[in-house]
Amino acid sequence: MKNHLVRVYPSKEHLPKEEQLAYKIAAMAADKTKTDPAVAEMIINRLIDNASVAIAAINRGPVSNARSQALAHPTENGANLFGMPNDKTYSPEWAAWANGTAVRELDFHDTFLAADYSHPGDNIPPLLAVAERKKCSGEDLIRGIAVAYETQVNLVKAICLHKHKKDHVAHLGVSVAAGIGAMLNLDTETIYQSINQALHVTVATRQSRKGEISSWKAYAPAFAGKMAIEAVDRAMRGEKAPSPIYEGEDSVIAWMLDGPRAQYNVTLPEKGEAKRAILETYTKEHSAEYQSQAIIDLAFKMRRGIKNWEDVKSIVLHTSHHTHYVIGTGANDPQKMDPNASRETLDHSIMYIFAVALQDGEWHHVKSYAPERAKRPDTVALWHKISTIEDPEWTKRYHETDAKKKAFGGRAEITLKDGSKIVDELAMANAHSLGATPFKRDDYIRKFKILTEGIIKTSEVERFINTVTKLQSLSGNDLLNLNVQLEKSTLTRNERDSRGIF
Repeated sequence: MKNHLVRVYPSKEHLPKEEQLAYKIAAMAADKTKTDPAVAEMIINRLIDNASVAIAAINRGPVSNARSQALAHPTENGANLFGMPNDKTYSPEWAAWANGTAVRELDFHDTFLAADYSHPGDNIPPLLAVAERKKCSGEDLIRGIAVAYETQVNLVKAICLHKHKKDHVAHLGVSVAAGIGAMLNLDTETIYQSINQALHVTVATRQSRKGEISSWKAYAPAFAGKMAIEAVDRAMRGEKAPSPIYEGEDSVIAWMLDGPRAQYNVTLPEKGEAKRAILETYTKEHSAEYQSQAIIDLAFKMRRGIKNWEDVKSIVLHTSHHTHYVIGTGANDPQKMDPNASRETLDHSIMYIFAVALQDGEWHHVKSYAPERAKRPDTVALWHKISTIEDPEWTKRYHETDAKKKAFGGRAEITLKDGSKIVDELAMANAHSLGATPFKRDDYIRKFKILTEGIIKTSEVERFINTVTKLQSLSGNDLLNLNVQLEKSTLTRNERDSRGIF
């Protein structure tokens, strides 16, 4: 791995193209290094993971509406839409839009947290859509996904977006462009122009994850993927894009991030070095914000010490800066304590999540967020007794570079009315690679079967699993079989409608 210093250059100080971060990412993407077998296996796991959460969300409003927009763009030799028949194909950017929204809707796929936040699995829908359109092989798709993960993970380690209230999809647009470039075997120059364009059009504010969180939280990554596909298409036609996109005097770092005097250190693999960053990422066992995964597991453990919920006087969660200020009481969002809040808001309220996990001893992607569950009087009473505080030690562990010390959990102090306390802590979610029960292939398949139960036929489960586990040997014509199909009668918005413009 090689470290690259990134800073702002005034216009009078020329920065050669080859020294720009976008070009260095492009060169890394164009390097055709053999994929590590462990990386290829993990990519298959994440394809299974994405499909499971997408099908579980397939008939939810935002997903149905994204699909209805995509249905207006049928294309021969195009890409599949989750739920639709494999022989029906659509324009790849719209397939990426619909499928990306489906994957993101439940906030239930993989994550990587460092200087910023990310869900690297968001790279897969746009890459798969383009792969289907361009008849790429399974090996091509694997190489592209490995590069996309490598790009996003290393940007997330180095460049903090949320500090400046910018959404994490800015890193996603770049990683998708790099991944598509690698998958299509494009030259460095074309990938470079694609990255410049993708970043230029995918910088957005974090208001999509603040206050009354709307369905745009699910759409935002899909939009970044759609924009990245269009950016690559333009670059393949010889079009140029703004540059230097990171280091320019009037560009992203200077005006949207740390400013003209900023310096970042971005690490990237050297030529010939394997792209292994996907192995640093982790999926979710529970459908909620990643910082809550260990806290949910902790609640399951601590609930055994409480006989009556009315005996609880207060609960304080000692946790990291990110957890406190994003999903805790430090966010100062009254909506996070509101029984009438949307699902999108509740899955970003660690207070609600801890209360329900304590009471139920389980977490379900639908039942745990049901309006009647959120409004239960004893839950509301318990929920409103919970607060969070930032603990410097947990913040330090959150930002640790040593994977064995890095932690996203916290310590819970439950004070009972008789003055006694129940105190416990958990650093890693059980499903984390360093947790008590790390997710392996069988766990991904089990998650897929649980989330698709009653939605797709058993024969379709078996067909999909048999196909995806053979990814490395699939030809270009085989990739369409990576789609998961529903019976038409069980799929809402399965035909083009006239409610909108398209």
